[in-house]
Amino acid sequence: MLDLEVVPERSLGNEQWEFALGMPLAQAISILQKHCRIIKNVQVLYSEQTPLSHDLILNLTQDGIKLLFGACNQRLKVIEVYDLSKVKLKYCGVHFNTQAIAPTIEQIDQSFGATHPGVYNAAEQLFHLNFRGLSFSFQLDSWNEAPKYEPNFAHGLASLQIPHGATVKRMYISAGNNLQDTKAPVMPLACFLGNVYAECVDVLRDGVGPLGLRLRLLTAGCGPGVMADAKVRAVERNIYFGDSCQDVLSALGSPHKVFYKSEDKMKIHSPSPHKQDLLFDSSTHLVKKFVLHTNFPGHYNFNIYHRCDFKIPLVIKKEGAAAQGEDCTLTTYSKWDQIQELLGHPMEKPVVLHRSSSANNTNPFGSTFCFGLQRMIFEVMQNNHIASVTLYGAPRPSSRARTEAIGH
Repeated sequence: MLDLEVVPERSLGNEQWEFALGMPLAQAISILQKHCRIIKNVQVLYSEQTPLSHDLILNLTQDGIKLLFGACNQRLKVIEVYDLSKVKLKYCGVHFNTQAIAPTIEQIDQSFGATHPGVYNAAEQLFHLNFRGLSFSFQLDSWNEAPKYEPNFAHGLASLQIPHGATVKRMYISAGNNLQDTKAPVMPLACFLGNVYAECVDVLRDGVGPLGLRLRLLTAGCGPGVMADAKVRAVERNIYFGDSCQDVLSALGSPHKVFYKSEDKMKIHSPSPHKQDLLFDSSTHLVKKFVLHTNFPGHYNFNIYHRCDFKIPLVIKKEGAAAQGEDCTLTTYSKWDQIQELLGHPMEKPVVLHRSSSANNTNPFGSTFCFGLQRMIFEVMQNNHIASVTLYGAPRPSSRARTEAIGH
């Protein structure tokens, strides 16, 4: 049984790890993978057809805990303990919920002190007691009668009489006072761990196609006389097609992780099918393409990459000689049918991309479809959302063409 410390408006954890509000989804999954012998039976809950309409949830069924992540930013916004019998809980080092200590209304009052009057939801038969960043729900269906309000004329409030011995059914840790409207806070400093994160990515382009990326990066700032975790710094960097490895490392820092690509099922569609498709050209070591990942659940590569919050500006030319262009923007959350309305339908049929971990395994999420438009390849999932966007630079002239150009 897990023994965890409750920190209102911040986290739930122990000396080895903690789930902190604002934590990226990938970091929470990394904790679960590292402690898989202790934390078992984890479910990933999401909406397959409308993934942006519902929170993404990690359900720790063995421990009675749910981690709710925002559908768009994929950062932890609510920690719910829905079965207190499966976990030990303490506050400021003192337990208020164990097998020997029941989380009664008296125990909660003793551990957390006074708060505002509670709220009774007759439809759910739940009584909600709210502290800042912490909420408790008490089940009322076993009571003989609903709780009674007693007017407090001195303060103009109505206090709620709760029968002695009523125990907590659920506990929530969130940011702020209103659980219903809570959002994931900014990523806490403790989650940076020396890494650099892209807050947003703008695609730089001309009238023909993409030229590069402008990245707004966040890092745990440091400086003379300043502790490394004292504040978050934001910096802006540009990288372009044709940049060298040294240019990119200077702008972005060292890679967070290295991936080795054992095969490339798309290389058959390349003019040079035996040449691997890399971010850096294998002969010139210059930037050749950018791949922006949306990290939607239900995709084969889910959780390999963090979600890239990108924006791709477009100028749509209207028909007619006197018509002016219309500015619009594609984002991480644009759907494929919306993109086709702006860019037009591709002339060629899509490339069907099959993925599997081995020859004997099947991909439970199905195939995706790749469409090429304006030096961009959109990988489209079966729910009409974009799995990734691959940006290509302008074609480089061949060595013979370059020689002829120099000769002239």
